[in-house]
Amino acid sequence: MAGLHGSSSSRPLISTSSSHPHQQRFTSRLLFLLTLLPLTLAAFAFVLQWRGGGVGVGDGFLIADPVARWSHYHHHLPGMDIDSSLLPATTTVRSSSSSSTSSGGCADILGRSNSLSFSYFKDWKFDYGADLKPKICITASTSAGLEQTIPWIFYHKVIGVSNFFLFVEGKAASPAVSKVFESIPGVKVIYRTRELEEQQAKSRIWNETWLSSFFYKPCNYELFVKQSLNMEMAIVMARDAGMDWIIHLDTDELIHPAGAREYSLRQLLSDVPSNVDMVSMFKKNYDHLPKDVYFGNYREAARNNPNYFLTYGNGKAAARVQDHLRPNGAHRWHNYMKNPIEIKMDDAAVLHYTYTKFSDLTSRRDRCGCKPTKEDVRRCFMLEFDRAAFIIASTATEDEMLNWYREHVVWADKTLKKKLMMKGILTRIYAPMIINQGLRESGIYASVIASANTMLSKDKILSSVESRNNTRESKSVNSSRKIGGFGQSQATARRVLEFIDDANYTLAIPPESPPGPDDLNIDT
Repeated sequence: MAGLHGSSSSRPLISTSSSHPHQQRFTSRLLFLLTLLPLTLAAFAFVLQWRGGGVGVGDGFLIADPVARWSHYHHHLPGMDIDSSLLPATTTVRSSSSSSTSSGGCADILGRSNSLSFSYFKDWKFDYGADLKPKICITASTSAGLEQTIPWIFYHKVIGVSNFFLFVEGKAASPAVSKVFESIPGVKVIYRTRELEEQQAKSRIWNETWLSSFFYKPCNYELFVKQSLNMEMAIVMARDAGMDWIIHLDTDELIHPAGAREYSLRQLLSDVPSNVDMVSMFKKNYDHLPKDVYFGNYREAARNNPNYFLTYGNGKAAARVQDHLRPNGAHRWHNYMKNPIEIKMDDAAVLHYTYTKFSDLTSRRDRCGCKPTKEDVRRCFMLEFDRAAFIIASTATEDEMLNWYREHVVWADKTLKKKLMMKGILTRIYAPMIINQGLRESGIYASVIASANTMLSKDKILSSVESRNNTRESKSVNSSRKIGGFGQSQATARRVLEFIDDANYTLAIPPESPPGPDDLNIDT
């Protein structure tokens, strides 16, 4: 019994001792592989991200960025400074080395930045193929230069816009600027020539009453009509290009496709039901806030300005390209044959960067010849803040203008900002800034401008030879390109014709201010 007991008890001891080293080797190898795999993936990701960036020294690139010479203003956008107290404790905020004003703000999108950004390859031109659906286009009427328009174009290319119809004049129509636009895939440049004005003078819009209240008025009203005529032409171009959706946008506005997967405008619009004709996108306004929050904090949010927003509050709309589509002013679309079905987006918005530079006060003043009186500015501007800004820019000294700008535009009160952010009235949106910084740091902007300048130099040599033989002809054509410079146009001589059935037309929707305290109906 003792021998049997001893032998039976010794067997498991022999079995255990023989298997233990084998299990240890297996466990150690498994731990080694599990440790090696994430390190390998991390190293691979680092290599990929390093390839997308540039080689820098300190805060500047070794190679000078050609974009920098196009930007004449390096101050920050007001109210866009990063408040570290509102970020998680693990987030590190690094300030930019660029100069700043009392307005504070985010770094210039064309300047070197220290903040986190996405990486892109330098020669990526975002030349989308025809297989991407839906196909989205943007039309804009602009006189802005490269420092504003190039980041605007490529930002919208990143979120899914494939085509742009740019109606250019002023600085945007100069050869050095327009040549860069034309070199970008998907961008069509339309110049305000005599032929264009003659074509628009024959538009059916002049014989319809829905836009007639804006005819023959200066400044903003004239621009509003011009934008509507350009939108009408852009609809035809969009159909010829096979577009599915069209959006009218200014170059100081960005589409913010919040609520869509992958921050994609294409995804946002692809989810729209097929029976919907128009999608409206707003800033965070009355439609997005509880009534008690909106009106309860209205005066603090307005900060002694005429309205809740500095300028308009009724957003912009994307329209499905279809038969009988027409503009309904610069902010909406309509259809000649039906009342379009419109829905409002809960999260997506149009971000309007209005009066972001102090020089905007004087530049807007110089574009308008109205008198700085309360009576005359009503004839020139639709919104109260534009009227007040024009009067200040026309009558005040530079120091007085600067103080007014700081008081009415710049958000300098941190306590008030935190309060309104806690209420949901203010919010911080970093995605557009990060995308543009990533595009710039990858060298895309510099590459586009450099290649366009090379083409421009070659064209100058050829055009100089041709111009010697066509001097007289070119003078006669160029002198007529200014609006109204070719005698009395059909548009000026035309009188609005009244039609009985025009009563069925929806009137053009102008830029509108959001509701104010006077609009609050108190139920008793």
